[in-house]
Amino acid sequence: MEYNKQEIKQGITLHSINTNKFKTNLIAIFLTTPLTRENVTHNAVLSSTLRRGNKNLKSQEEISKRLEEMYGASFDCGIDKIIDNHVLKFYIESVNDAYLPESAENILRASIDLISDMVFNPLIENGSFNEEFVNQEKESIRQRINSKIDNKAAYAKMRCIEEMYKDEPTGLFRYGYVEDLENINNKNLYEYYKKLIGECKIDIFISGNLDNTDYKNMISKAIEVRNVQKRDPKFILKKIGIKKEVEEKVVTESMEVQQGKLVIGLDIIFDENDLKDENLRYQAKVYNSLLGGSANSKLFQNVREKASLAYTASSSYVMFKSNILINCGIEIANYEKALEIIKSQLEDMRKGKFTNEDIENSKKGIISSVKSIEDEQDTTIMYFFGQELTGTNVQISEYIEKIQNINKEQIEKIANKIRVNTIYFLRN
Repeated sequence: MEYNKQEIKQGITLHSINTNKFKTNLIAIFLTTPLTRENVTHNAVLSSTLRRGNKNLKSQEEISKRLEEMYGASFDCGIDKIIDNHVLKFYIESVNDAYLPESAENILRASIDLISDMVFNPLIENGSFNEEFVNQEKESIRQRINSKIDNKAAYAKMRCIEEMYKDEPTGLFRYGYVEDLENINNKNLYEYYKKLIGECKIDIFISGNLDNTDYKNMISKAIEVRNVQKRDPKFILKKIGIKKEVEEKVVTESMEVQQGKLVIGLDIIFDENDLKDENLRYQAKVYNSLLGGSANSKLFQNVREKASLAYTASSSYVMFKSNILINCGIEIANYEKALEIIKSQLEDMRKGKFTNEDIENSKKGIISSVKSIEDEQDTTIMYFFGQELTGTNVQISEYIEKIQNINKEQIEKIANKIRVNTIYFLRN
């Protein structure tokens, strides 16, 4: 695999991932903008509206027909909250031309043209988006927002993050808010689109066997034809920063649930001296794996297996927010006991009550996961996109080497910087 990037125009970056592991090409366009309370719902509706049609293909039926003509290509879109940015994501996957008859049209070029039209050449009627499409997508977003309580585990995690980051972008729900939908219509959504498309950071990814292709020229031409202008891109470049200790808070919420959901938001308190260490995030990743990131972790073994207090017990590391989130599904009556044992595991980590064998097993799990990044085209794209939004340039082989070099002293240092920010409990 060979990764390269270049700037097509100011604020528009082309990323290429040349690999012979797949018979398909995957092209992605990401529009990145700072996440705010004012734009979060607009972005959600806009993303799904753009998929409904473009200037040349005015309906989903026409789009589907065109994709079939392109040997069964597929198009998809979505929206994501990454750090403090909102990202509108568009993908097209198609068969590599090397596996098609010589008489076939150039599917790589066709794919670039189609996804470029979907993003940069939308269907416009009388100076606005199609009213019916916008209203239908508003209703779809409304249902998605209202359904966020259906998955109780995901809901509890979201609520803990909201409480940890009140009045900050990180605390916003990625699909927005029902009360904001009423203020969105086909006209002002188009005005918002024009502003966004002129200011956002644009990243174009192409993954596949790119040998003997003129993909750079194809993409540059697509940008020119659709008159996408250079810009001073508005987005948030995020690096690990200083975090101050806050007072621990407990939030309890009641709902009709059979199983209690306990989420504990942890802060890693870094100071100015810590930030000189470029390996902080790798140390924290190994710490998280030891704590709750694997089946051999302290949480899994002590809360779930030995004490039988939890159906699930795990933790996840939110790298560039310097957070760890502990997730447990428990019997509601076991709340106090589960919390006590979880806090004892945090204390054991501070005291270094883990072995070198534990560390090596955790490293193996992380390394196995990192190696699998290259097994899926979209996963590889997201890995390098994460690098783009954090101003880092770490190849997968280098990432593995950094994990291998972590030692017990470094993990203990991280353990002693862990503080509880928020304890959230969903019960009946």
